[in-house]
Amino acid sequence: MRLVFAGTPAAAVPTLRRLAAEHEILAVVTRPDAPLGRKRILTPSAVAQAATDLGIHVIKAARLDEEATGRITALRPDLGVIVAYGGLVREPLLSAPAHGWINLHFSLLPAWRGAAPVQRALIAGDAELGASVFQLVPALDAGDVHAARVFPIAADATADDALASLAEDGAGLTAEAVAAIADGSARPVPQEGEGTHAAKLTLVDGLLDWTESADALYARYRGVTSEPGAHTTFDGTVLKLREIARVAGADPLGPGDLRAAKAGTLVGTGTDPLLLLRVQPAGKPAMAAADWFRGLRAQADATVRLGG
Repeated sequence: MRLVFAGTPAAAVPTLRRLAAEHEILAVVTRPDAPLGRKRILTPSAVAQAATDLGIHVIKAARLDEEATGRITALRPDLGVIVAYGGLVREPLLSAPAHGWINLHFSLLPAWRGAAPVQRALIAGDAELGASVFQLVPALDAGDVHAARVFPIAADATADDALASLAEDGAGLTAEAVAAIADGSARPVPQEGEGTHAAKLTLVDGLLDWTESADALYARYRGVTSEPGAHTTFDGTVLKLREIARVAGADPLGPGDLRAAKAGTLVGTGTDPLLLLRVQPAGKPAMAAADWFRGLRAQADATVRLGG
């Protein structure tokens, strides 16, 4: 197949590499270089860097406008493949490839249509995650599904962990879908059931409310790590929560109360305590939560409260 591939973040790279090994990639479309780091250095996207390594022509476009559409259409691709590009494909580009466009989406459609499917699924406490390859249509993530599969994810996996795992597994799923389209055996099926929306995360999504249950708080921590990041307040300033874990058998604590224990630094919730492993106070580097707590000069039996 003669393909055009559109994608931007690292999660799209495994699919690009897999398809490049099996088909002809005419061009890769990705978002323009973005300023990264404290020095705000313009840096190519992960997909742009991978495409360059593979010797594939790169089209950098903030949106698929008339100019980008013309450049892609002129290549006369058989199929377009998109993985987290970060922009909409509209007509006439949608119909330009002979077989249209397919999209690898990191959810079991119609669940979690939208920008942050893995994050929203984790926050909601979904018991399973998966990926779907569907035919792109004008409506959001609503096209017929070529392939879908549940993939195992560790119970303590953060959104970063889950995305990295799904990116690898999804590459194979996409390759299967492309092969079926190529040999004429593809039989995409309509989505069934009520769709849910996975809105893009904001900073507010990372704020932990210690009156919620330990299950809900841990699910939220997993879903917002590493972006936008879990956080709380302490003494009127933001305290970033870089690493949290579940703990069994700890004595109850009031919501937001901190206490030193043999396991580490415990924080109370609406149910069982959670274990703080790494935190980042405002204006300081990340550190072990036990070291931060010790630096407050609190006694082992004293209680300090988060969230105030």
